[in-house]
Amino acid sequence: MRTDYRHMMLDYYIGRLREVRSRRAEELFRIRRPAQALAYRAKVRAAVRRAFAPLPARTPLHARVTGVLERPRYRIEKLTYESRPGCLVTANLYLPRVAGRVPGVLGTCGHSEDGKAEPRYQAFAQRLAAAGMAVLLYEPFNQGERDQYERLARRECVAGCCQAHNMMGKQMELLGDYYGAWRVWDGVRGLDYLLSRPEVDPRRLGVTGNSGGGTMSSWLWASDPRLTMAAPSCFITTFMRNLENELPADAEQYPPGVIGAGLEMVDLLIAAAPKPVMLLGQDMDFFDRRGLEEAHAELARFYRVLGAPRGNTALFIGAHDHGYHDDAQEAMSAFLCRAAGLGRPPRGFKAEELKPEQLFSTPKGSVLKAGARPVYELLAECAASVAAERRRLSGGALRKTLARLLALPARGGAPEYRILRDCRVGKTKCARFSIETEPPARAILRKLPAVPGPFVLRPEERLELYLPHLSAEEDLASCRHARALAKRGPLWALDARGLGESSPEENFFGPYGLDYMFHGHGVLFGESYLGRRVFDVLRTMDLLVSLGAREIRLTGRGQGSLLALFAGLLHPKAGRVALANAPRSYAEWMRSPLVAWPAANFLRGALRHFDLDDCRRALGRRLREVEPWGPDMKPVR
Repeated sequence: MRTDYRHMMLDYYIGRLREVRSRRAEELFRIRRPAQALAYRAKVRAAVRRAFAPLPARTPLHARVTGVLERPRYRIEKLTYESRPGCLVTANLYLPRVAGRVPGVLGTCGHSEDGKAEPRYQAFAQRLAAAGMAVLLYEPFNQGERDQYERLARRECVAGCCQAHNMMGKQMELLGDYYGAWRVWDGVRGLDYLLSRPEVDPRRLGVTGNSGGGTMSSWLWASDPRLTMAAPSCFITTFMRNLENELPADAEQYPPGVIGAGLEMVDLLIAAAPKPVMLLGQDMDFFDRRGLEEAHAELARFYRVLGAPRGNTALFIGAHDHGYHDDAQEAMSAFLCRAAGLGRPPRGFKAEELKPEQLFSTPKGSVLKAGARPVYELLAECAASVAAERRRLSGGALRKTLARLLALPARGGAPEYRILRDCRVGKTKCARFSIETEPPARAILRKLPAVPGPFVLRPEERLELYLPHLSAEEDLASCRHARALAKRGPLWALDARGLGESSPEENFFGPYGLDYMFHGHGVLFGESYLGRRVFDVLRTMDLLVSLGAREIRLTGRGQGSLLALFAGLLHPKAGRVALANAPRSYAEWMRSPLVAWPAANFLRGALRHFDLDDCRRALGRRLREVEPWGPDMKPVR
């Protein structure tokens, strides 16, 4: 019988988030005067700037109108623009047939493979154009015409737009970049294009979108002060509801450090208070309506403190499942018309569904065939440039920088531990211990064989500590590297948090798993999930040293190789470090379009300061290595 630790990391992050929310609730309760509200808004805006920094410099848009569709109430211009050099954005501009300047609306697409051609997204743009607004509906990466991976022969792991977003997102992390910032910048440059059009009134600028488009509507609302009204749909809830409901999100939906700064999701709407904003959702949406109602209540109270006009905040919840349904579109268009000073939108509106190829902005429906460069090439080029300018760190500076990027908590004394029921690997009895590294997070330590006894934690003066790829139990049973170590003498094996017994799922490498979600919450806290695993290793080593160990030899395999490499550098009692199936470099991950390693292994910002070769070099003769793995997590030929 074993203790079930599969909910350990979920409970860990829920507990920490509840603490943040409790402090935030007290802070909001104390806000009674406009000056206090403005001070809180300033704090929110500072956190938003940090999360989305650094944004690139504005470069020429090179906007081109490539075709026009004429309709009775509006015209549709098919166009492209460059949000950054080589990065081509495809869009449709819906222009109403009215005289004079009209309000402009940035239309952000949700996670639809068809992008701007998705019928409901066409419909909301047509609806707003019929009401007298100019709408720029632009496409995200890997949706519609913006497939970044179409040149690859094998691309199953990025066949869906969400998986493609997360592939780009984890590679960007190594450069200290944020995929959400790339997405925001596409929208900012789209707004630049809207404002370049003489038909658009710069004093009346809105943004709306559904699902992933609701995300971008919210992030743009917080980031671009030119916007004057917003209506995000089917996204806003609370970070807590998403976490409690075990709902992972896309890479762009984890803005770095915002929870660590004490914020909730609605704070990114408060950032633009008291300008008009409507929150839209659906009763049966997977984005929990309870969180949406809580967010609106907080937003409405904040607006009242600021003395905002009645009607500057609104809430609509439809009766459907996830999607930009007609009822939500009607509520959105009425709200934006009122905020823009227009009359009521036309009643009984019927949208026309056009085929994707009718709306293509590029000749063959592909930005790459139109001359754009895939994101993975832009990232590889950036990584090479950073490496060329990077100075080699001394041993002490490398350790200090590594500890900072891993965001390691302070260590003092030895952690507590529990003696668990023993277990068997084959015919060999193993002792088992739970190390309370950061309660309720803990690491599970095994001793093979259970000598001097299963209820005694007594290390040798010089011991072997094994760090597995996925599970100590599995590696001890079937991995030849672990079995070879066990044959030589006593062996200790450690499952850091989220691995082995505390792994929350059977399909560890599946897209949108809980391991990925915990990494995302590490990003939200401004921390490193990888760093917390390294912390588990360091605290276990502290405990073993306190009980008599003088030297701890580390062996890591696969994901465990990174833990062994970093812990071997950081702990003074680390001896020889052996790596099996280790990645050769982070730079190699940047040169590859596709990387199979889970997101938790991508140390945010590492390549700005060092690569794995620098860590190897610092270990010197203490390092041994066999059978490295490539970006595909397979042996290098």
